[in-house]
This record gives sequence, structure tokens and C-alpha cells, in this order.
Amino acid sequence: MSELRDFLQSDGARTGLYFGATSGVITTLGLIAGLHAGTQSLTAVLGGILVIAFADAMSDALGIHLAEEADPETDSAHVWAATISTFATKFIFALSFAVPLLVLPLTTAVFASVAWGMLVITVLSFLLARAQASKPLYIVVEHLGIAALVVVLSHFIGRWVGTAFG
Repeated sequence: MSELRDFLQSDGARTGLYFGATSGVITTLGLIAGLHAGTQSLTAVLGGILVIAFADAMSDALGIHLAEEADPETDSAHVWAATISTFATKFIFALSFAVPLLVLPLTTAVFASVAWGMLVITVLSFLLARAQASKPLYIVVEHLGIAALVVVLSHFIGRWVGTAFG
């Protein structure tokens, strides 16, 4: 039990947690917004979430692994903690967006997913600001603005694809 606690409190696990959760939220929200706007299909949106939960989590975990290995001052424990926590966090957060789709009508589920994602970004940003002894409001607003931009642009890209190729 103490080994798990030590792992979860390590710098590598913290790196993976923040990166994986943020990437899981932003990527999945973009995917949901784009696929919903372009297809209006529960199958497409749910399938996209399931694929991205695994494939993008693996991709990001490998990316973090290589980035951390590139630092000559990083030890193996840090590299693997960042790798494992990135995969697990991204996988879990991406999959969490499937829940609204399974219990709500599609359009309602999309709005619920956006609300869930923005809540996660808010909490992560607030915790980050507190850890850095910064003013949370600026950091939260900045990060929510970026997330909102991804959702809006993904929506319009999806609409364009649906119109141009649908």
C-alpha cells in the first residue's frame, strides 16, 4: 500500500495526471463536438470515444515516455510513473465521457459532456494555481477559454465535414 501511495505522490505520476486528464478532456470534447455536429450519430460519437480512450491514451503515454526519457536528468522510476499515470488518467477520463451518452439523449449528452469536461478543467486549473501560489481565476479562465475554443472549432469543422462529405 505504501508503494502505491509513493507512486501516486511522485513527480512522474503528477505529470501524467495533469497531462492525461487535460488531454483526455480536451481531445474527447473536440471529438464529441465534431462527430456530433457532422453525423448526429450516437454510434459514431460513442465509437469515437472508445477508440480515442485506448489509442490516444497509448499515443500520449508513449509521447510522455519518450519526452521524459529525453531528459538526461530523469530517472527510470519518473519515466515509468509519468507513462503509466498518463495512460491510466487519459483512458479513464476519456471513457468517462461515454457515461452521458449511454444514459441521455445524444444532444443532451453532448451538453452534459461539455459541462463535465469544463468542470474537470476548472478543478485541475484551480489545483495547479494553488500549487503554484498563483491567482486561480486567471489560470482557470485561460484554460477554460482554450477548452471552449477547441469545442467551438471542432463543432464547426464537424459541420463542415458533414455538409461537404455527408
